[in-house]
Amino acid sequence: MNKLIYIAEDEKNIRHLIQSFLTKDGYHVEAFENGDRLFTAFQAKPCDLIILDIMMPGSSGLIICTKLRAISNVPIIMLTARDTDEDYISGISLGSDDYFTKPFSPIKLTMRVKAMLRRVEMDTESQKDEPMIFADIEIHPNKLMAYSLGRDLPLTNTEFNLLAYLLENQDKAVSREELLNKIWGYDSIVETRATDATVKRLRKKLADAGSATLIETVWGHGFRIRKGE
Repeated sequence: MNKLIYIAEDEKNIRHLIQSFLTKDGYHVEAFENGDRLFTAFQAKPCDLIILDIMMPGSSGLIICTKLRAISNVPIIMLTARDTDEDYISGISLGSDDYFTKPFSPIKLTMRVKAMLRRVEMDTESQKDEPMIFADIEIHPNKLMAYSLGRDLPLTNTEFNLLAYLLENQDKAVSREELLNKIWGYDSIVETRATDATVKRLRKKLADAGSATLIETVWGHGFRIRKGE
């Protein structure tokens, strides 16, 4: 069955361009001129991945991202006309999985969509039944549930998979390239700050939950998880 992708983009040419490339690649695509219509459609019929522009009439993409994250962990790729850290941090911190700045290559966007959906399929097929425990953290891969100090730790799919991968490799530092390949499904080095932004977001959630678990930055390489004092 073809994967269903929703697009919310108010610029008609860009909307049609993305839809055309994804359709040619075998995806079923429904495009909307604003995020409010996409959200209404998602409530009636959830899709497999969402491409969401930030600046649109009605509710902004950031608001729609927040509303989607309240009800689903569907993969979300954000689009913006402004390449600013503020936009990027806002989108990632609200739960989007990756970020594209206009103008962008529709071929590269299609490749990231393909990689992200492939990663979701692999995660579903390889889910384990036994929980993973590290210090005050307990995660259940088959249920996509995480706990800190016995309390629910709300994570997006990407955050959950990143944490699980760090736990599985707790005896070593994991490079950014390895994380991009294993978590996002990218086969080569791509221009994205998704790893650092997701780690930053995950650190904040662990700290807010009172966890002593730390994610250290290994300068020039990547990240390592360790038990705090």
